Amino acid sequence: MDYRLLGRSGLKVSTLTMGTMTMGGKGWAKTVGDLGVTEASRLMDLCLDAGVNLIDTADVYSNGVSEEIVGEMTGGVRKNGVLIATKARFPMGDGPNDAGSSRHHLIRACEASLKRLKTDVIDLYQLHEWDGLTPLEETMEALDMLVRHGKVRYIGCSNFSGWHIMKALGISAADHRQRFVSQQIHYTLEAREAEYELLPVSIDQGLGVLVWSPLAGGLLSGKHRRDKMAEGSRQLAGWDEPPIRDEDRLWTIVDTLVAIANERGVSAAQVALAWLIGRKAVTSVIIGGRTEAQFKDNLGAAELTLSAEERSRLDTVSAPPILYPYWHQLRTASDRLGEADLSLLQPHIQ
Repeated sequence: MDYRLLGRSGLKVSTLTMGTMTMGGKGWAKTVGDLGVTEASRLMDLCLDAGVNLIDTADVYSNGVSEEIVGEMTGGVRKNGVLIATKARFPMGDGPNDAGSSRHHLIRACEASLKRLKTDVIDLYQLHEWDGLTPLEETMEALDMLVRHGKVRYIGCSNFSGWHIMKALGISAADHRQRFVSQQIHYTLEAREAEYELLPVSIDQGLGVLVWSPLAGGLLSGKHRRDKMAEGSRQLAGWDEPPIRDEDRLWTIVDTLVAIANERGVSAAQVALAWLIGRKAVTSVIIGGRTEAQFKDNLGAAELTLSAEERSRLDTVSAPPILYPYWHQLRTASDRLGEADLSLLQPHIQ
């Protein structure tokens, strides 16, 4: 297992992170999984033994039960120096102030998460989603306060757009507040939209990148093929993330993953995860599952290095279209592109 600095911080995290949305099985999350403490603890030990040092959860996962299970698993003693990341923003009650990124909600949400996690401090506290109603100055001040009061060590965001991130970083700089060290995003071979803005802004601004649902809800695992969905899939259970806009493209990507996997004697899931681990700006890939077999297989990706030829094959079948203004920059500004620009445009420069 390799370890990488999380953005501009001095914190090192493993290239694979343990995800916990399959724990709890309450409400909407039951579709994803319903692991209890005993099963989850066994899977956590499996991950820690493989070198994973970061567990990612959120207050909204099973309405707090996932955090409670993480608290029971770690027992308040932080086995092997494990780091805990959680998130807040989504509704945790029916009241008008039980959601969002206001000072009121974030401080209450953080204190509730600390109790459920049975810990004095959260290593990485992330805004789970954008809040377009709360002034961002208020949000960043609240996060800064949580760090200064010792309840949070680092802050990050998730599911923000490029301009959301830059606005937040600008406020942090202007007001001398804590700045985001990372963003958590959806990024897969099937969904490469993050390459337009989110990866370039991470390179330019020194943000770590954590990737959620790296197998596209299991669609890139190799178990599902063009003519048949495997039993027990999230999609068959009504789960609609991520949205698939081009099914033919999806199955062409899967066909390529399976072909490379067969050539290497590994699983298609490992190939998809290894592709992500090797992408520029990606710090850690969040793996999840409901069984020991799924976790063992995913953990194998940490040791898999794809060749340049294998990467080229995957890049070719999954390449996103060059949108405006990028096609214009490619034609007229290719003589003066920086590192962040080249993360998207380099493969297209002759």
